[in-house]
Amino acid sequence: MLLKIVQTGEPVLRQQARELTPEEISSPEVRSLITLMRDTMRDAPGVGLAAPQVGVGLRLVVVEDRAEYQAALSAEELAARERKPVDFHVLINPRLVVEDPTPVEFHEGCLSVSGYMALVRRARGVRVEALNEHGAPVSLSARGWYARILQHELDHLDGTLYLDRMETRSFTSAENLRRHWAGKTVAQVREALGLPERRE
Repeated sequence: MLLKIVQTGEPVLRQQARELTPEEISSPEVRSLITLMRDTMRDAPGVGLAAPQVGVGLRLVVVEDRAEYQAALSAEELAARERKPVDFHVLINPRLVVEDPTPVEFHEGCLSVSGYMALVRRARGVRVEALNEHGAPVSLSARGWYARILQHELDHLDGTLYLDRMETRSFTSAENLRRHWAGKTVAQVREALGLPERRE
């Protein structure tokens, strides 16, 4: 069974999600929700899914960036994105700390804004403190694309979408991204769109 991924305009996507209690974390309902979220994320397919995206206002995220999702990218594109496979994991009641604030900009999409993408700046490195599906504390550091995924998913828990952070002139359908911008650098995209060079 799969869950319905709600789309932008649903109130739950703009609300602050609440923390889970220890009793909830160990409950059959939450264990089932995690399994369904994992299966829904993989079916989409996506690299992350937050509970609000399936209509549940809880601070719960699942993440997985499989090697096959990266197969279409060149070695240069993977290196530029600092993108490597990430095993499936669960984050409950996560807190994010920016470790490397260097801004990095790439096209980003969202399962709750289906069919569209835009340039979004994110911090290059972050640390997340959370609980896993067993309620045990976990601490992880991430750089590059993994850090982007974590920032994107944790934004969902605070009612924030990438639309709030995007370079608005870069907003595009996924089809037009493939047709016009695939293989181009962010600098080339910015120049073509008449956007100023980024000064770091």
